[in-house]
Amino acid sequence: MSPDSGPLSKVSYVKFQTPKELVEAAYEAVRQARQSGKVRKGTNEATKAIERGIAKLVVIAEDVDPPEVVAHLPLLADERKTPYLYVNSKKQLGESLGIDVPSAACAIVEPGEAQPLMEQILTSLSKVRHG
Repeated sequence: MSPDSGPLSKVSYVKFQTPKELVEAAYEAVRQARQSGKVRKGTNEATKAIERGIAKLVVIAEDVDPPEVVAHLPLLADERKTPYLYVNSKKQLGESLGIDVPSAACAIVEPGEAQPLMEQILTSLSKVRHG
């Protein structure tokens, strides 16, 4: 991104704007799923989860540099009809995953206690994406 681009300029792989309340819900769902279900951490693991058809929700950070690292995820997720959304911070995503490093992406494979929250997210997500 050029230094003069404002905070609203989005990177090429971001296909839609995720509302703030949905972003917060996604971080919380990742936290709950990590504790009581199963999550795949990182771009490679998320990619494999989508390819294997086991990802219930893919979470992609918007501040990934270089963007090519995660640029394939929305395309693959759309192709496999896997729901995904964007969060603004890879650092915060890493924290939600319970790791000490930023994470560009993750996939919730088994939501565990996050199931009700996940259902809300998926309902809201379809409205955001399809109007």
